[in-house]
This record gives sequence, C-alpha cells and structure tokens, in this order.
Amino acid sequence: MVSLYGFSCGELVDCLDKLTETRLAFWAILMCKGAVWMLVEQLSKLRRERSCWKQRRRWIRGTKIRTGHVALVGEMVRKEMVTQVFGDMLYCPESGCLEEFPSLEVLKHKIILSTKPPKEYLGLNNNKDGDQSSSPKEKDSSDDEPENDEKSDSDDEDSDNFNQKSGAAPEYKRMIAIHAGNAKNKRLRHVLKLRSNNAVRLSLSEQELEKAAALHATDVIRFTQKNILRVYPKGTRVTSSNFRPTNGWIHGAQMVAFNMQGYGKSLWTMHGLFRSNGGCGYFKKPDVLMKVGRSNEVFDPKLPWPVRKTLKVIVYMGDGWRLDFSHTHFDTFSPPDFYTKIYILGVPADEAKRKTRVIEDDWAPYWDQEFTFPLRIPELPLLRIEVREYDRSDKDDFGGQTCLPVSELRPGIRAVPLYDRKGQKFKSVRLLMRFQFE
Repeated sequence: MVSLYGFSCGELVDCLDKLTETRLAFWAILMCKGAVWMLVEQLSKLRRERSCWKQRRRWIRGTKIRTGHVALVGEMVRKEMVTQVFGDMLYCPESGCLEEFPSLEVLKHKIILSTKPPKEYLGLNNNKDGDQSSSPKEKDSSDDEPENDEKSDSDDEDSDNFNQKSGAAPEYKRMIAIHAGNAKNKRLRHVLKLRSNNAVRLSLSEQELEKAAALHATDVIRFTQKNILRVYPKGTRVTSSNFRPTNGWIHGAQMVAFNMQGYGKSLWTMHGLFRSNGGCGYFKKPDVLMKVGRSNEVFDPKLPWPVRKTLKVIVYMGDGWRLDFSHTHFDTFSPPDFYTKIYILGVPADEAKRKTRVIEDDWAPYWDQEFTFPLRIPELPLLRIEVREYDRSDKDDFGGQTCLPVSELRPGIRAVPLYDRKGQKFKSVRLLMRFQFE
C-alpha cells in the first residue's frame, strides 16, 4: 500500500523535443546528462547535509527522468547514463518491476526511477507528440483560473496500457521501478479501476483530476491506496502559474507537480504541506485516506461528515516589519495599515476564510481577534495565513504569509514567523497567535 501522502520528486521534463537530425543527437545526450548531473549533485549535497543531523530519519527522493522526447537517444545510452550517474543509489527491484511498494527502510537514500517502459527503437519513426508544440498560447496570470486546454504533460504519448510489452533491452527496463502511464484516449473510470499485477504511477492533468474527483472520487482514493497518482498543470500555464493542489491531496494524490518558479498562493500551500514531519521531504498519508470499510467503502471528501474537532485561532498582534522593510515601503508618508487573512484549506465542507479588522498607522498592529473553525476531517486541512497592508487607492500590499498543517499545530501561544512571496523566511516579522482545539 502507498502510505506516503507526499514526497519530494525531482523531474527532468523535455530535455530536448523532436530532434530530427543525427548531428544534434550528441548534443541532446550532453544536455540530458548535464541536467541529470545537476540534479544528482543537489541530491548528493542534500544527502550529505542530512546525514550529519538526521541519520535515523528515513527520507526518499523520487527522481523521474523524462528523456522520451529526445528521439535519437537510444535506450542503451540512457542505461549507461543512468548507471554512471546514480550508481548504487538507484533502486532496481529484483523482479524488474515493483509488485508492491517496499518499506521506507529499504528505500532509504535511494533513487527511484519512474517512467514509461521504452518501446523497441524508442519509436523513432513515431511522431505522436505533436500536441506538445501545438497548444494555444494564452495568457495565464493567476493561480486558479478556468482550464480549457487539452495539452498533455503526461508520461505517455500514446494509449498504451501499464502492462504493455516492450522489445526494449531488459537492462534498461529493469531499472524502471515504477511503470508510468496516463488516461489519454481511455475511459477515466476504467483506468482508475485498473487491476495491475505491478504497482504503477498514473498521470492526470488538472482537468482530468477535476473530472475524476467530481464523478469518481472514491475510485481515485481507492487507486491511490495501492498506486501512485501524479497530477500536473495544464499546458497553457505559460507564465508558470499553478493550480490549487488541495484537490489532489484530499483525493490521495502523492505527486502534485508544481512550477517552482510560479510564486503565489498555490506554491505557498505546497510549502505549508511539506513543513510536515519536520520538513524532511515526505510524510505519512493520513489514515482516513487509507482505510477500507467492511463493505469495501473508502473515504469520500464530498459527504456531509459530522464535525469532529473545532480549531480556535486568536490573532493577538504582529511585529518586525519596521526591521525588515524600509519606512516608505508600504506608505510614503504614514505607517502601514495592516490586517490578517486566515484560510482553512481541506475538504470542501471544512474550507473557510476569515479576516481581522484593519489597524491603521501602526508598525506593530494589535488585533486580539478570535476565529473559530469547525473541522470535519481534521487530519487533512492546512491553515494559511496572509498579512496585507490596506491601500485605499490601489491593490493592497503584501506583508507576509505562512501555511501550516493543522494536524501539527501545537496548542498554546506561538510566535509564528512569516515568509515572503518566494517562501523565504523574514528575519524579524512575526505574528503572536494562539491555537486551541476542542
């Protein structure tokens, strides 16, 4: 069973696309190698850093190498590249493909390769990825806006199933621990009900996930109990914006792909989720998403669940802006006018938004306001906090943000540090808050 709720995953997407001239093949190989070397260097550095102070903590770095678009790179070259770069860090199951996921102890300090099993000659005469370069280029400046394109960022450029037979060399195929596929050209519910002999990874676009969550929510959750689900942004997010990740998480998706350069509310939410478990990079999936009832029923996020817990949040005051910002950053001729917004992100019935009053002309605003949030599924929500500076004539200025897993909140009075738009912690800015559970 897949008990990981989320884990850090390095992804190399489209090293080069549609190379058709032999003279460019070597350049393509070098680019792919360079990208992999950069990733491994970072992994090795992180491994060394963590080993000195978290020797007993189990951690995983799943790495997915996407070289399928480099049409002239042969599978033997890929095999050589993978073995040379990753060495004994690469996890290769003895059976050639995982029948079930091993324990975290077995995977400690290992790289897991997950991609589509290669076809004979890598389909050199195939040209089935035209959709990768023909999607419409439309403006996309927000985190959450209507989705209307069909461009795919899936692992699989055709309609092959997870159990496809391949004429590929067995040495390279054996390195692929988790076979990948997508729902393209297939009935979505049929894919979710797939009963494979091997553990697999399914990729869905954000549109496909929304459809699946609306029509087949329990099938999605049941699928993620034994397999890995990856959700990726729509192709027209040309400005590197992101979609709301919580819809994937509450349905058990272990991998929600992000544009890490797309700063905004969605990325802040992701930062908050991965503060769980000491920020080590992975954490256990909540039991509510893993349980199977006596009648084979599983959790359904849309059901009207009863309130199980109540979270009370008191926002006392904030301070530190005068130390981290210039005196004219917010208002040229007067101190700032701060207010705080609080969000609960989780199942639809738990989601809520509250706001404090505006405190005018004060670098250390004192609110002393209490907010109550009834929680139906308290294992899943995130508490997102954002401070804004009120502006009568223009858009309110950003004053800091943070996001915290509700399940890891410690009751009592806390000095909560705030972060900038890129997720970097401010040196001095804090909110004094109190958390209580009833």
